[in-house]
Amino acid sequence: MTPWLYLAVALGGFVGAPLRYLIDRSVSRRVESDLPWGTLLVNVFGSLLLGALTGLALHHHASALTSALWSTGFCGALTTFSTFTLESLRLVESGQYWDATAYVLVSLVVGLLAALAGLALGLAVS
Repeated sequence: MTPWLYLAVALGGFVGAPLRYLIDRSVSRRVESDLPWGTLLVNVFGSLLLGALTGLALHHHASALTSALWSTGFCGALTTFSTFTLESLRLVESGQYWDATAYVLVSLVVGLLAALAGLALGLAVS
């Protein structure tokens, strides 16, 4: 891996991580709920975006540098599996078993559908 690829990943992460934080805080201020809607939103949006970027990369043969910047760096920092897992466990620990189950299932199903839709969109762009 070249230094330019490391820099691209770092630059994408530098933008994606604060954006995730801002989106999550913004949603949390507007929606009073025990469910982590902010994390769900960034993960679904990130899945859609990563699917679209993957489709574009496949269709237009994107460079490794472009993929490192947008897919690994930006989308990798924007989305968060660890926070999703922690928030799911917190729901279980607080006895909200139904909410935890629904959160996990909705996150997985909607995330996968978003990635699939993004991939189809990315492949369709000519």
